[in-house]
Amino acid sequence: MTTLRAVVDAAIADRATDHPTIRLIGGQAVARGPGLIALCPDEAAECGPATVISAGIHGNETAPLELVQRLADALDAGTLAVGAPALLVIGHPAAIVAGCRYLDTNLNRLFRRQRSVSVSAEHTRAEQLMACVDAFWAEQPMDAATLHLDLHTAIRESRYPRFAVEPAGAVVTPKAVWAALAGAGMQAVLSQTDDSWTFSHYSRFYHRRPAFTLELGRVAAFGANDLAALAPMQAWLAARIAGESAVTADVADMAFFRAGAELIRVSEDFELAFDDDVANFTAFPPGALLARDARAGPTHVSATPIHIVFPNADVELGARAALLAEAVSPPA
Repeated sequence: MTTLRAVVDAAIADRATDHPTIRLIGGQAVARGPGLIALCPDEAAECGPATVISAGIHGNETAPLELVQRLADALDAGTLAVGAPALLVIGHPAAIVAGCRYLDTNLNRLFRRQRSVSVSAEHTRAEQLMACVDAFWAEQPMDAATLHLDLHTAIRESRYPRFAVEPAGAVVTPKAVWAALAGAGMQAVLSQTDDSWTFSHYSRFYHRRPAFTLELGRVAAFGANDLAALAPMQAWLAARIAGESAVTADVADMAFFRAGAELIRVSEDFELAFDDDVANFTAFPPGALLARDARAGPTHVSATPIHIVFPNADVELGARAALLAEAVSPPA
């Protein structure tokens, strides 16, 4: 008998297989496409709010994939029941097999409708993922308790190893979600003010669903991740699937930041003005030099101290080389 874990593993290995409907306690798993699995509760009228749980949008970020494998194991064993609709997404199987972030271009910048056509592997995959998410959200009521949780790991160390990125959008994050993020072990929140066209931004912008990109530590190989530190996150994901209440904690336990300007790489002759091992959320004082670009010139910190997030000098031309964030108070 085919198990959900076998289906998840096949997706991670980028293997084309026939995926039958799988009976689980409380519901069933239904294939929606390569690496796309819908969990459908039997008692739809009494189920909890829906969740999109995505992992592997970048192929070298393995800890989120291991969490999805553990969720599949629990569903197969019957220790976790399906009590709410969920969509499990294995984002970029080809990059996972290659062990790299992406093949041709960054998939997590392509989730925008009516964009220019391209034939890259990432553009094709983005179209598949957007269509599947469109269909899934169309089936779900407009409930503020629905969520898209896009799981990632960061390229570099961070002052806050586990942090949430709240995409820009008109959706107000419910107070209960902030408390659940704290209860799931998140240490900081970065709220964006500009459109980013990431996968979580897609659900927030086009479908008006609360959504987050969740950074769960640093990139590591399969089997080398500290999953013990992610146990609270795994418990929250399981609670979402089961339709149960989340463990919560004091929102004030998390640090909050708001993204301001983006540092964009304009020319080939571009470099960041600090060491490669500088951690996410490192503070820079007014006047500090951040980058040099042959066309855009030098970038300095203005009058307000900033915290650098996601610095990466090796991005494509025209792409974001860093976010510049300011510390803010927790939401009221």
